[in-house]
Amino acid sequence: MNTADLGLPVDVPSTALFTDRYELTMLQAALRAGTAGRRSVFEVFTRRLPEGRRYGVVAGTGRVLDAVENFRFEGRVLDFLAHHRIVDEPTLHWLADYCFRGDIWGYPEGEVYFPGSPLMRVEGTFAEAVLLETVILSILNHDSAVAAAASRMSVAAGDRPLMEMGARRTHELAAVAAARAAYVGGFATTSDLAAGFRYNIPTVGTSAHAFTLLHDNERDAFTAQVESLGSDTTLLVDTYDVADAVRTAVEVAGPKLGAVRIDSGDLLLLAHRVRQQLDELGAKDTKIVVTSDLDEYAIASLAAAPVDAYGVGTQLVTGSGHPTCSMVYKLVARAGSDDPRAPLLPVAKKSMGPKASVGGRKWAARRVDADGVAEAEVVGTGEIPPDLADRQLLVELVRGGEIVAREPLDAARDRHAAARAGLPLSATQLSRGEPVIPTEYLRA
Repeated sequence: MNTADLGLPVDVPSTALFTDRYELTMLQAALRAGTAGRRSVFEVFTRRLPEGRRYGVVAGTGRVLDAVENFRFEGRVLDFLAHHRIVDEPTLHWLADYCFRGDIWGYPEGEVYFPGSPLMRVEGTFAEAVLLETVILSILNHDSAVAAAASRMSVAAGDRPLMEMGARRTHELAAVAAARAAYVGGFATTSDLAAGFRYNIPTVGTSAHAFTLLHDNERDAFTAQVESLGSDTTLLVDTYDVADAVRTAVEVAGPKLGAVRIDSGDLLLLAHRVRQQLDELGAKDTKIVVTSDLDEYAIASLAAAPVDAYGVGTQLVTGSGHPTCSMVYKLVARAGSDDPRAPLLPVAKKSMGPKASVGGRKWAARRVDADGVAEAEVVGTGEIPPDLADRQLLVELVRGGEIVAREPLDAARDRHAAARAGLPLSATQLSRGEPVIPTEYLRA
């Protein structure tokens, strides 16, 4: 099964080498020691949110499921490992038959999270689960960072739509993942055609300054665009003089011109001037789109301006100053033998610094107040208290190696909007602050 099962056109190639070498050397040593088959539980979590953030956003879950399903050591991959003597012959034979046969639980995509939240729980033998560490963290750290930035920008934009335009500001494959994560976080469209092709995200785009500069004058450029794309197109009006361009745009397209885009200058001032000019020219329904290095703070500063949509690039695809979520993948429980009936023993790293972890296989629930507003993230081991049983956050994603929780991307997008709406109002403040709700631990 792959993304094509959702009606999407792209299969995922083998992800087996999207990993760090030490995952394979640990596997080799564990196979030799006879401990590789011990039942184990790994958990993904973060010890803290990026500075100033009030909540995190889970994104990339669907991509993780694709990556796990396609984590296969094919012939050329095994040849590479053998040629460079990365692992020994017995390990190569073991890898040739590898596929994940365990279980994965996790916060559903689009859900919000907090420090200590067990975002994903991977259960299987040590050997099969340890290999997935790097690829899972790579996906979740990147996508969740972009989705968190997108969510903050969505809050700042209110009802005005956001367009993702960051493909040229990041790696070409990261751009596709970023567009997907931005859509989960609240963006409406993307300029990246690969993201539209792969994930069925609506795409947008009309012209750049190069198109205007190609022609002898602005009127010729606007005429060519309108004749090709219709009067409902968006004309870029800041190549030369904005006022002159707006006047020419309405003369060429008529009062039914779809939109004008401003990509430079004092956006607040220009938006007011352009709106007044459009209205005076009879183009009262023509929208104003602004771009130009926007982030959530710049978007918020334009809240009172007559802006109809925002295009965001660099700050979005780089997590608006926080390009990773610092998530980790830690062994929290393991059996004492290969016997599948052997009880799980909690294990944890002890550290004098901030890197200590909490052992034990965990559940998570969100406690709400009488009005249904979240008041605490409760994380525990053992039996969950009855009053929290219907508030559990982890859902089954993989059962016995089979994907059981694929869903359309719109489901994750809708889930995020609902989860964010269930937080205290202070969650939407852009000012720096602590996580909007505390994390409480209950030990068995």
